[in-house]
Amino acid sequence: MPILTKPFTFVNVAASVDGKISDESRKQIKISGKEDFLRVDKLRAFADAIMVGIGTVISDNPSLTIKSEALRMERIRNGKTPNPLRVVVDSRLRTPSDSNVLNDEAETLLATTELADNERRAKLSKRARVEVFGNQKVDLKQLSRFLHDIGIERLMVEGGGTLINSMLREKLIDELNIYYGNIVIGGRTSPTIVDGSSFEFPIKLELLNFQRLGDGVYTRWRVLY
Repeated sequence: MPILTKPFTFVNVAASVDGKISDESRKQIKISGKEDFLRVDKLRAFADAIMVGIGTVISDNPSLTIKSEALRMERIRNGKTPNPLRVVVDSRLRTPSDSNVLNDEAETLLATTELADNERRAKLSKRARVEVFGNQKVDLKQLSRFLHDIGIERLMVEGGGTLINSMLREKLIDELNIYYGNIVIGGRTSPTIVDGSSFEFPIKLELLNFQRLGDGVYTRWRVLY
């Protein structure tokens, strides 16, 4: 089989000690502190693009931009845009028109499918680049190849658990960056780092680094397929 040409792809996520990223309501919960926020900002500055699923856009309404002006200026000095490209995996184009990911702070790519309503596609095309990858579900391999072809070398995935599951299933993730905050959330239906169905064979990881950070622990893992 031919080798897939794709960006170096790494996940960043904050979770409770029991592996939850929110509670049953799926509302945003403060898990990490200022030390981890700074680490995440540096990771965003390192990335060429930041990817999330539509569920994250609807529940958290993130802007997916770099908060530090110094980091943005450093990117500009290196010939880059102030903020990375924002990528939303959205099979039916459910991204609300007033979402923060559609503001003018950075460019946005909405990755969708043939299921997307043509009227919605036309409307959102005024605020973002809309591209079709597949018939019913976004073809993540095709999307990864596309991102590589437009010059994305480092792709940061910020969730949620369903997208991370799908990316791991397609063997598209190279590393996992997980911050464990000093809380327990619980809940049988609370979203986790990797949601969805289990893998036939558990995916092996290699621990690359770990350190105490603020009141929690930051870990970095290489994915071994």
